Amino acid sequence: MPSPGIAEQGASDTFTITELASEFGITPRAIRFYEDKELLSPGRNGLNRIYTRRDRARLRLILRGKRLGFSLSDIGEMLDLYDVDGDQREQMRMTLRKSRERLKALRQQRRDIDDAIGELQDACRQIEAMLAKGNGG
Repeated sequence: MPSPGIAEQGASDTFTITELASEFGITPRAIRFYEDKELLSPGRNGLNRIYTRRDRARLRLILRGKRLGFSLSDIGEMLDLYDVDGDQREQMRMTLRKSRERLKALRQQRRDIDDAIGELQDACRQIEAMLAKGNGG
């Protein structure tokens, strides 16, 4: 059975920093960092931050972008286009372009990692062979 906080959160149009941090498994400090980078802009009720569903959706996209390796600058550009592009076609074009660039970079990293693994395997085999010769004589 869901806790009352989760049920209330699903029904609410606003969220506290604590609720969002808990939902996404991050710290309130991380959320404030995204605010400092102007990726989120919650309202205020006195000293308390009030996040809307829009802020929650943006946070989800920020975290997804980070997980995929996009820079905060790239994420910000993509999010900003969402606000000004009614049918989101320009946002989709930019996201597609940046995604292809990221895929290219990741594929290169994979090749580099595969090369490094091969070199380390060769080095281990050579060292094992030298150790075996030393122990056998």
